[in-house]
Amino acid sequence: MLLSQLVVAVAFVAISTAAPAPSTHALHEKRDAPATDWVKGARIESDAILPMRIGLTQMNLEKGYDYLMDVSDPESDNYGKHWSMEKVHDVFAPLKETVRTVREWLTASGIHGSRVIQSDNYGWLAFNATADEAERLLKTEYHEHEHKHSASVRVGCDEYHIPKHIQEHVDYITPGVKLTPVVKRSVKVKRDSAISRLSAGPTSSPVGSDDLQSMSPDAVNLPPDIRGCGMNITPPCIKALYQIPDATLKSPGNSLGLFEQGSYFNKEDLDSFYALYAPYVPQGTYPVPQLIDGANYSVSLNSSFNSGEANIDIDMAYSLIYPQTVTLYQTDDQIYEPEEVATTNLFNTFLDALDGSYCNYTAFGETGDDPKIDPIYPDPAPGGYKGQRQCGVYKPTNVISASYGQAEADLPIKYSKRQCNEFMKLGLQGHSILVASGDYGVASFPGDGSADGCLGPDGLIFNPQYPSNCPYITSVGATMLYAHQTVYTPESVMHVNLSGTAQNFTSSGGFSNYYPQPAYQQAAVAKYFAEADLTYPYYSEFSVNVNKTKGIYNRIGRGYPDVSANGVNFRAPSAGGVDYHWFGSSLASPLFASVLTLINEERLKAGKGPVGFVNPTLYKNPDVLNDITNGTNVGCGSQGFHSAEGWDPATGLGTPNYPDMLQLFMSLP
Repeated sequence: MLLSQLVVAVAFVAISTAAPAPSTHALHEKRDAPATDWVKGARIESDAILPMRIGLTQMNLEKGYDYLMDVSDPESDNYGKHWSMEKVHDVFAPLKETVRTVREWLTASGIHGSRVIQSDNYGWLAFNATADEAERLLKTEYHEHEHKHSASVRVGCDEYHIPKHIQEHVDYITPGVKLTPVVKRSVKVKRDSAISRLSAGPTSSPVGSDDLQSMSPDAVNLPPDIRGCGMNITPPCIKALYQIPDATLKSPGNSLGLFEQGSYFNKEDLDSFYALYAPYVPQGTYPVPQLIDGANYSVSLNSSFNSGEANIDIDMAYSLIYPQTVTLYQTDDQIYEPEEVATTNLFNTFLDALDGSYCNYTAFGETGDDPKIDPIYPDPAPGGYKGQRQCGVYKPTNVISASYGQAEADLPIKYSKRQCNEFMKLGLQGHSILVASGDYGVASFPGDGSADGCLGPDGLIFNPQYPSNCPYITSVGATMLYAHQTVYTPESVMHVNLSGTAQNFTSSGGFSNYYPQPAYQQAAVAKYFAEADLTYPYYSEFSVNVNKTKGIYNRIGRGYPDVSANGVNFRAPSAGGVDYHWFGSSLASPLFASVLTLINEERLKAGKGPVGFVNPTLYKNPDVLNDITNGTNVGCGSQGFHSAEGWDPATGLGTPNYPDMLQLFMSLP
């Protein structure tokens, strides 16, 4: 985003050094290492105007995990007794004492009360200040920062201080140390060409005539529509793999939500898919539009925005849950979306639209959207969305799938924790949030952190992914059938050679450097470590200095994925009728989300509520999933993590066994 959009009047000149912090002040936040994608520049002129925001400490955030387990653990007396949105807001609101104490500090520091605006939910205080005022207030220096790969300019500091007596009341202050952009994970490319750019689609390759004729000898006596599943995954293959019945129910309020950003669907492509692979879905069946901040609904066949991601998400969902509907959360206008594919935000404006309080509340050091990272509305660019940012305009669906993400290290920990905290709040209200784990094994995509997507000076340290690292979502890895196998053969870890930089295209998994292992998975992770016989050196710390550590993964971090589903050779036409094979965990997330939607149909029919946050139930009942015990997710010069009996950081607990999962969830209140 352009600097002018930050409402910051900036002139860059050499000025005096900020005064050192007195003994009454304490360091509140400090950048641990220089941001890899940003170059620190000149000091900001003293009379430049900065839009200051002070995030106030919320109540009870430390109890969020316990609250969620109380309604999500199948052994809890309160299982399924999900909270209302109003209760969630009330429980986490900041104390009145917090607001009063911070206001008094500002007044004593020369910021008159008439200049300070308070958000409706008391989550933050805002005011404009000159750079000189802000530097004296926070005992810091503000500098410009230029992005290495774009024209973006940000404003921030390396550290700041506040009085000791208000530290417990202040979560985070901006402008501050946050500068790092967000990058989307997945890629789209024909199999016979090198990956040359990042976009919002999974990897694809055209289907050849040999694929259509080849099949396993074991498949000869199978029904025609599932004979070739080792080479071509279609809806009948998926249903046979996981014993998913044909859908018949359409409970009100049980639409499956799909998050999309940077990729749009094309109506002709959807109709072509239905005609070829899901003829029971009528032509003209398109998702329910929930368009956020000026997003378009669909695009033309040859549009650059028709990258395939949105198409295959919708293809997958409708082919499994129809006659139930799909709700499309298409996010941001077409001015911001091209930037977001590369360097901007991911979930904030989406979460704003689902929860009005998220627009402005503070959690884990973040207050509302950040104009240095997130879109600004009204969008002043020609053709941009001229309305106000949409806050709380849509009700979240029971299940939401997102096939997007980025490396954990691309985000400051407090930025990601605020989003993760919102996923916790959605879980409290009974919503299931599923995300694709990624497609580069223990690494991120090439060029993210290093040429091979790894961390550390030698590019050998594993690079965990966000939001899969968040303990309040269900991370979905990818599996595959080999060409000679049938739907009645155990699957393996997704690991395919798509040439170029995707020669090791494999299910992402590993351990977070930001979040500890939640209690619900500790026993499963301990079992894996006890039996896996790993020889890699490791570390046991958070926010590790990757330039100094001798280990290559965090032994105590949140493990992911949680579950998995097929992500190889899905057949779907794109861009005018070309029939592609599609690859990636981008397929697995909407697949697993469809399974949960079908289970919710049965629960709603029986007068029960939605399944909500499913991780505690699945970790206590792993036998309702198909355990994956073959394969590994390579990366960073290693063999990555091998699959194993029980949970493993390549396929999680395994793939869905619909009849067993249904029986389990129907047995719960």
